[in-house]
Amino acid sequence: MKTRDWGVALVVMAAVLCQGCAGVALTLLGVGAGVSAGTGTNYTLDGIAYRTFTEPAARVRAATLAALRSMDVVVSTDEAIDGGRRIVGQAGDRTIDIELDGLTTRTTRVRVTARHHWVLRDRSTAGEIITQTEHALDDLPAVAQRPVASQKVKETPRQ
Repeated sequence: MKTRDWGVALVVMAAVLCQGCAGVALTLLGVGAGVSAGTGTNYTLDGIAYRTFTEPAARVRAATLAALRSMDVVVSTDEAIDGGRRIVGQAGDRTIDIELDGLTTRTTRVRVTARHHWVLRDRSTAGEIITQTEHALDDLPAVAQRPVASQKVKETPRQ
């Protein structure tokens, strides 16, 4: 058998074995779509979206606020909390809760929850806020970063 024939046989066998099992097929499809799309946003089962950016917390905060402005989300709270910041906004009947955690001086984790009537969570809105934050980060002017002490290169004298 040729290699192509083996591939077709494998797909047919998988289709027969997974017949009626939409959960397996959808999981495999979702994993493939996430990898090919290059998404870096992770979700919990209850609809909280997470993303870690290799950017200082101040830049991620500025980008998050710019993203919320572009989405017409009204910011009601922007306060410092232990280890980062908390931003709360209102978009229609949804309450947007964003936490920015400075993991290092150059790494920030963003956690977004979009609540709908206290109980339900809106995963798509939370994910879109993170996507718009990423776009806003791309639009911010680049900031030159100093090398970390362990990364400083010693110059050798010229001859």
